[in-house]
Amino acid sequence: MSSNEDLQETNTEARFEFSKDEASAFKSEKGLDEETIRVISEDKDEPDWMLQRRLRALKQFQKMPMPTDWPEAPDLSEIDVDEIVPYIRPDIETRGGVDDWTDLPEDIKDTFDKLGIPEAEKNALSGVGAQYESEIVYQNMQEQWEEQGVVFCDMDEAVQEHEDLVKEYFMTEAVPPSDNKFAALHGAIWSGGSFVYVPEDTNVEMPIQAYFRMNSEGMGQFEHTLIIAEEGSEVHYIEGCSAPKYSEFNLHCGGVEVFVKENAHVQYSTVQNWSKSTYNLNTKRAIAEQDARMEWVSGSMGSKATMLYPSTILKGRGASDNHITIAFAGEGQDIDTGAKVYHNAPETKSTIESKSVAKDGGRTNYRGLVHIADGAKNSSTAVECDALMFDNESTSDTMPYMEIDESKVDVAHEATVGKIGDEDIFYLQSRGLDDDDAKQMIVSGFIEPLTEELPIEYAVEMNRLVELEMEGSLG
Repeated sequence: MSSNEDLQETNTEARFEFSKDEASAFKSEKGLDEETIRVISEDKDEPDWMLQRRLRALKQFQKMPMPTDWPEAPDLSEIDVDEIVPYIRPDIETRGGVDDWTDLPEDIKDTFDKLGIPEAEKNALSGVGAQYESEIVYQNMQEQWEEQGVVFCDMDEAVQEHEDLVKEYFMTEAVPPSDNKFAALHGAIWSGGSFVYVPEDTNVEMPIQAYFRMNSEGMGQFEHTLIIAEEGSEVHYIEGCSAPKYSEFNLHCGGVEVFVKENAHVQYSTVQNWSKSTYNLNTKRAIAEQDARMEWVSGSMGSKATMLYPSTILKGRGASDNHITIAFAGEGQDIDTGAKVYHNAPETKSTIESKSVAKDGGRTNYRGLVHIADGAKNSSTAVECDALMFDNESTSDTMPYMEIDESKVDVAHEATVGKIGDEDIFYLQSRGLDDDDAKQMIVSGFIEPLTEELPIEYAVEMNRLVELEMEGSLG
């Protein structure tokens, strides 16, 4: 490896594997009870209806069992909510974040400088939100989109400034607290996240991004993202996540709700690089109306265990849904990902393309569900799952579920699992590559369907993260 490549690797690794001394304006006690909920809601000065929703979600969480009956599910026995700090408000003067990076405290600004977020905003984005611990600390949107009525703000501000919309959509239809135990946990102690509203016939031509950073050991991050794309609109939202490695586990339990109205198009892209001391348990769901198009592009690179299954309800005739996912599991990682699609209307279409890579004894699993309801005539779905393994200690499973209640449909499923072929490596070595470079080239080609869906800056980052994972550089 050349000196420039060594420097690039060192710089890329340094972007993620660092932490800052904790400095907060407010920090809740460990654990979860009604008093904790009331303290969080009071600190945010929330309206009573939101407090009541939190308390109802808490009761839901307390009576729901852990998901231990799923076949081959990741081990979640280490998770003890009573040992998690659910809420840390960063020490900044402006609640809801600033709109100039230079106004942030030096330690927080330095964090996002190292992650490259300000530079990405200049080159490739229409707007950026940055969350540090439990709240958004930076929020900005280009004026041209604000002038067209596009709203991009943090969820805490949206509760105050766009109360009617939030009250109508927040955890009512897409992700109710009753959906699963961790959705209920999220509903009780959510904090921060993004609110995006795109008016009718408005095309936000450059992506907008939110970046979520956990800095403190033993905390939980519970951001909520709510996207409403009105009729004929279009938007691409990118979510980035990271956390330093600690000896204590961290918990990420976010919630995402996307409403894609008639003829609208939303792409939701995720590049996650959680440390291997983080449990990543998200609930993401979209509802697509007539002729709407929803796209999920997901890259899960880190975490100790991940359970993530973005889902779409195809509610209107002609709606479509597309999933492209990549999961990478190394030593000690259990990455359980997939997709869910509900065809509830005629002439709806869905495609799911899943790629996974396992090495050093890691485990990946595709867990998916496609349901085609009675009456959803002329609907079609195609599922393709490809897994690549580096050694005999690693494992990869595929668990597709198909529930077809309509006869006049088109259903296809294909799955392949295999090791990197010696003949492929030999061929590349004969062209001058060493063993490591040959394997990296094979994996880069394997995940290309995902990276080509991202803006070039993020595609480069994704490929570099894969290279670092293969080299064992990230902890």
